[in-house]
Amino acid sequence: MSTTESRTETAGTPKAAADQAVRETLEDYTLRFAPRSYRRWTPMVVATTALGGIAYMADFSIGAGIGLAHGTGNALVAIAVAAVVIFITGFPLAYYGARYNIDLDLITRGSGFGYYGSVLTGVIFASFTFIFFALEGSIMAQGLELGLGLPLWLGYLISTLMVIPLVIYGMKALSKLQVWTTPVWLLLMVGPLVYLIATDPGTVDRFLAHTGTDGDGGVDTASVLLGAGVCLSLIAQIGEQIDYLRFMPPKTETNKRTWWTAVVMAGPGWVVLGALKQAIGVFLAVYILAKVGPAAATEPIQQFRGAFDAMMPSWMIIPLALALVVISQIKINVTNAYSGSLAWTNSFTRVTRHYPGRMVFVLVNLGFALALMEADMFSFLNSILGFYSNCAIAWVVTVATDIGVNKYLLKLSPLQPEFRRGMLHAVNPVGVVAFVAASGLSIAMYFHLLGDTLQPYSPVAAAVIAFALTPVTAIATKGKYYLRRTDDGIAEPLLDPDGNPSAVTLDCHVCHQPYERPDLTACATHDAAVCSLCLSTDKIGDHVLPSTA
Repeated sequence: MSTTESRTETAGTPKAAADQAVRETLEDYTLRFAPRSYRRWTPMVVATTALGGIAYMADFSIGAGIGLAHGTGNALVAIAVAAVVIFITGFPLAYYGARYNIDLDLITRGSGFGYYGSVLTGVIFASFTFIFFALEGSIMAQGLELGLGLPLWLGYLISTLMVIPLVIYGMKALSKLQVWTTPVWLLLMVGPLVYLIATDPGTVDRFLAHTGTDGDGGVDTASVLLGAGVCLSLIAQIGEQIDYLRFMPPKTETNKRTWWTAVVMAGPGWVVLGALKQAIGVFLAVYILAKVGPAAATEPIQQFRGAFDAMMPSWMIIPLALALVVISQIKINVTNAYSGSLAWTNSFTRVTRHYPGRMVFVLVNLGFALALMEADMFSFLNSILGFYSNCAIAWVVTVATDIGVNKYLLKLSPLQPEFRRGMLHAVNPVGVVAFVAASGLSIAMYFHLLGDTLQPYSPVAAAVIAFALTPVTAIATKGKYYLRRTDDGIAEPLLDPDGNPSAVTLDCHVCHQPYERPDLTACATHDAAVCSLCLSTDKIGDHVLPSTA
């Protein structure tokens, strides 16, 4: 039987779709473990590529919005609080992604949510990517309007369409793009800031003295929590970092120092640069506030126009500010489009057991983003991010707690992550209950349903409830909903002697492609192995191993 005939029988897909599934998933490993044979980059190349994806300008707008509303003191404390939470929760997720070479959705499946339960969080993450794509696209459109006189609607369209050719080719193309553009981006971002501080030290005093529109100069708990809630909307960024970190090489004795440095730097460490950009956003907004007014002071193109104006001839100001915005938008939005397409494809394939091709969901994600831009989401940015952060916090804290507490302390959750269909229960109440309760209650608080006094505490509630309910539910259920089976039917070990995923390959008897050991299970009806994608697209469950739990 041919490859395409076999896959067609299993997935019910036509020949063209079957060929596409093989090509695409073997390039970017959309739905599966990233094999050692593909992971040829050094730890630092992976880290540089991952950090290139956080070149977004939204941080400047987020920081500016918080600073202008609540004052510099409250803004800086809020930024710091959010950064600490993001770093702590991001560390175990980044480690699991880099160590076991799987993305955040696959981690989530085996860390409390189950095979279908993690579809909930897949949609949350996909929403994160198109919300932030829309935000970055709006910023670029503002730059095109200022620099070239293009109307905003046309700028929105250009910023959307220009990423399509760049995002088609997956990790290989993205790694080159991020590595080559990062030095230029850093120079354009840091140069004017250093110049302003060096030539006019008074700017620092004015920055620190700014009290905001609703502040009195002091640090206020409610203001800090409201600001931190907006910053914490970025907690889901760890998912995009892991989309790159899953391509880390195996950790060995010879590379362990470099490996750990890369994982920490490009995993939870992204928030250090993110927090610095938010603080710079406050600084630049205060610097240009008197010239442009509070509405325009949150726009990065205006911020850097004002900064460049102090250090160079007038004819260079707009071109350089526009270049910074365009480079930043391209660097982040290829990542948003790429990661969003992975998340949508992953969820859709599990629910329908049909693989439509990742490119379909690149276009879907871009369509959602364009609709948000045309609806002028930039004008109500903090409201969108404040609401969204409740869901994102609940998800990330639940998964991080399952790894840190349920796996390592309570030992109720399997230490090694599992993602394959047939090995997991459809839904695990540990993660689903914690996530739904934490996000539901915190959203109710955010919309004042529990009173005005509690409203600023909604992000705290999301984190605390998720952190508490995850181990409590695991104890109550005695961890019995994590694994449907403990044996995948293949004698070859999943891990090599160093604890890395095994590089031993076996052929999938359905699609006749070779896959590394962690991507396969035994077939229920044949004396052979079957890969995770063929299991995902098996409409009748012919190859899915029976439950032993």
